[in-house]
Amino acid sequence: MGPFVATARDRRTEVTDETADKCDYRVRPVDKSQVPAPPRGTMARMTSSTPAPPPAGPLPADLAARLKRTPDGLLPAIAQQYDTGEVLMLGWMDDEALHRTLTTGRCTYWSRSRQEYWVKGDTSGHVQHVKSVALDCDADTVLVKVDQVGAACHTGDRTCFDADVLLAPDTAPTAPPAPAGADTTTPAQ
Repeated sequence: MGPFVATARDRRTEVTDETADKCDYRVRPVDKSQVPAPPRGTMARMTSSTPAPPPAGPLPADLAARLKRTPDGLLPAIAQQYDTGEVLMLGWMDDEALHRTLTTGRCTYWSRSRQEYWVKGDTSGHVQHVKSVALDCDADTVLVKVDQVGAACHTGDRTCFDADVLLAPDTAPTAPPAPAGADTTTPAQ
């Protein structure tokens, strides 16, 4: 099957060589008298060195304003198994992916390599059912607690952190003993 296009009756039609020949993709000149002029001062605002507010979009304005995104407009999203605390993977979300995750109950990520959205499990069947979503204290990372069905990693491993263990728990250095006379009954401030 090929890609689909919407028809005038809002039905999806498969694009084939035959149907593509029937489409009219010519670029037509725009009648500028029909296009309204931008409001006064628009160009000045566009060239300001002041950071622009986040674009109006699917997220509530107060949430969108708090998010600290990468220059590409992305947030790291950590997926964690909700009942065991196991860290499953790190993906990337923009505002639209976060909105879809919050409203569909399925994790949606932005693929930096393919430059498209993907819903975890749509092709593999290894679905992430969203249980909760939290923003970290700096508003620059999202923690998505999920019920993972199958493998979280594209390699087939349970998590994306199974393959290269750099420091195993049994070989980790131990903390040095507390200095003599130190109060070890209360946590450090």
